[in-house]
Amino acid sequence: MDIYCTRCKATYPPEGVFYQCPQCGGLFDFRRPSPFDFKSIDDRQPGIWRYRHSFGLPDTAEPVSLGEGGTPLVPVEFLARTVFFKCEYLNPTGSFKDRGSSLIAAWLRFQGVMEAVEDSSGNAGASFAAYAARAGMRADIFVPDSASGPKRSQIEAYGAKLIPISGSRENVTEAAQKAIEGGIAYASHAYLPFNLPGYATAAYEIFEQLGQMPASVIVPAGQGGLLLGLARGFDALRIATNASIIPEMVAVQARACAPLWARLHPNETGLNESLDQPTLAEGVRVRFPLRIEAVISAVTESGGSIVVIEENEILPARDWLGHFGLYVEPTSALTGAALKKMIDQLPDPIVVVLTGFGLKYGVK
Repeated sequence: MDIYCTRCKATYPPEGVFYQCPQCGGLFDFRRPSPFDFKSIDDRQPGIWRYRHSFGLPDTAEPVSLGEGGTPLVPVEFLARTVFFKCEYLNPTGSFKDRGSSLIAAWLRFQGVMEAVEDSSGNAGASFAAYAARAGMRADIFVPDSASGPKRSQIEAYGAKLIPISGSRENVTEAAQKAIEGGIAYASHAYLPFNLPGYATAAYEIFEQLGQMPASVIVPAGQGGLLLGLARGFDALRIATNASIIPEMVAVQARACAPLWARLHPNETGLNESLDQPTLAEGVRVRFPLRIEAVISAVTESGGSIVVIEENEILPARDWLGHFGLYVEPTSALTGAALKKMIDQLPDPIVVVLTGFGLKYGVK
């Protein structure tokens, strides 16, 4: 694995499970872009593991799969244009997180981990709980006490221990990190980099389904891992196909909590990086994204943008998508709202990523 600390440049330790650099506390990431080779796609492998050659995992790490990936790309006619919706909510646990959880669980099992902790606003916790069960691991999942009821029930259905925490999203992370002080592995989808190549597989699928590179891609962004993984996937495709450009990446945030937008627009009024207010789009309520610089670079280098959506736009966008047969939770509806705002500014083909299933939304 060619993984290093982005702060002190140390290589990931050959033994042990570390969520941050033991030398300086920095964040780990892959040193080089994921490779991609059409000839190396192996359709004998389950789910996204057909792209295993791009994962950067040890060759002896066994797949942990529930058949994730292969989600539909649905064309919809809107304002005399064809827009393509990537239905990531049709992954096994109802969200895109499964692409990342599959790889994180496989890596942990390869390391001999039998118990792990994760913290999440809901979807990542539900996803990891499912893949931990598949891998034969015990999982403790820390969530905000405001997390929606269906997600909480889903976590418990997989046999994981649900631990609700009051206060902010940061309080949830702090509680999870305190729980691992005894040596339990931290399966953090925010800190660990192993999920990013899993998210990149959605880019490979979009390319195969479209038969070409999309020109613009709209993605909800909290930590921004999905956008970063997609951008890296499209860049790997650019290299593999000798293309000259990658798609314009559009990150969408709720105005209630929009640190990516605030960082990119420091002179604008009304928003700041530390703003953290309640939002229907609970999946993107992340006050301090760990990979903020990398995510913003992915957006700007693609010629894309970051947009914010008002609270009163979210549920109407969800209902609008439903009229096309696309049933999503409010976080996913951010991309529908952004499409309606921006369609005249975006080049074709446009791909809109729908990240979470509508049945996940409800009271706690």
